[in-house]
Amino acid sequence: MRTPIIAGNWKMFKTAAEANAFFAEVKGKAEVEGVESVICGPFTTLPALTEAAKGTAIAIGAQNVHFADNGAYTGEISGGMLQELGVSYVIIGHSERRAYFAETDEIVNQKVHAAFRHELKPIVCVGEQLEEREAGKTKDICTTQTTAAFAGLSAEQAAQVVIAYEPIWAIGTGKSSTAADAEDVIAAIREVVAGLYDQATADAVRIQYGGSVKPANIAEYMSQPNIDGALVGGASLEPASYIALIEGAK
Repeated sequence: MRTPIIAGNWKMFKTAAEANAFFAEVKGKAEVEGVESVICGPFTTLPALTEAAKGTAIAIGAQNVHFADNGAYTGEISGGMLQELGVSYVIIGHSERRAYFAETDEIVNQKVHAAFRHELKPIVCVGEQLEEREAGKTKDICTTQTTAAFAGLSAEQAAQVVIAYEPIWAIGTGKSSTAADAEDVIAAIREVVAGLYDQATADAVRIQYGGSVKPANIAEYMSQPNIDGALVGGASLEPASYIALIEGAK
């Protein structure tokens, strides 16, 4: 059985003080047996979050990592820096990184390998734009992005990757893919992993849905056999909402 995973992606919200206040409210309430809780905060909040998370079942993740272990990359953060903080997860290839910062499939793959070098679990985002969806290319796009992200990974590494299927047109728009549509695409992504490795590896990989997920619709997505959780933006920013998402994933 795959353990459901709910990961809050705070994006560029919350100071360290606000992160501490948030954690104080969710501690003990967002820890539900059988569901993995993750908070991915901005880099400046990670020391506070990893300290606050000690002794809890809540994992902390970063929102990005550089592909190099060190070097002349002004403003970037390496996997070793995140590892030292005690971070467990890192989001890689989010559509906003691809769109605003020109991250390519090759860069995403390099970052996945960097994550594994430093014992970080990657949450790899894949998903189509609206015009690609309307052209019937959703599965082709997800196949290309997934295949590229997994290039050079062993089956053991692949099984540890979390994939987040996020249709770009649904992120932050209030629109969301239906549970049935999301299940169809996610099942296809699992088939891609099976083709790259084997069925056992594909069965081990957890695949989330992301895109305007909220407490009101989380249970509908979680009822699907191939959907193993959610990568949540706006609805993860308020403690009560985040707690409700964790509870809804049971």
